[in-house]
Amino acid sequence: MSSTSLALLIFGVCYLVIITERIHKTIVALLGAAVMIGFGVVSQDEAFYSHEFGVDYNVVFLLIGMMVIINIVREIGLFEVLAIWAAQRSDAKPFRLLVLLALLTAGLSAMLNNVTTVLLMAPVTLAITKRLELNPVKFLVTEALASNIGGTATLVGDPPNIMIASKAELSYFDFLVVLGPIAVLIMAVFLVVL
Repeated sequence: MSSTSLALLIFGVCYLVIITERIHKTIVALLGAAVMIGFGVVSQDEAFYSHEFGVDYNVVFLLIGMMVIINIVREIGLFEVLAIWAAQRSDAKPFRLLVLLALLTAGLSAMLNNVTTVLLMAPVTLAITKRLELNPVKFLVTEALASNIGGTATLVGDPPNIMIASKAELSYFDFLVVLGPIAVLIMAVFLVVL
């Protein structure tokens, strides 16, 4: 069996195990990587040091740094302050609140990791919508979509962006110049659709 076929087989088995959700996906991924090294699909040197096949340490350390920053921002209550500001500015008008929370989420997602932004915005949104007796589903779905749009704009907004920029050797500014205007345009269209 060729190394490509073996790699595809290992990947397929790992993917199927992840889909079953019987074993945590991190464990499956690490076991899959170990099996790849064990069967010689990639060498240990390639796995850890190859620029083409190996671990991308730029991505790893940027994600660690983002986790630290997000933890600090969460502890100081920035998300709560910004969400309360949006609620006050909206004068308790649901559509205006929806738009402000969408813009806020998109902006934060461009500066921080988009998944974490939604996870930190959701509890605040639930509290605000409960207080105003509004259906939170519309707000949460809107924030999730806005987060994806905002996260597209910058290098740090989404982990795939980091991987693409690292392999293509793009700077933060290079990435922002190309995708920033597109993300702003998509966000404008999204708000019109709302």
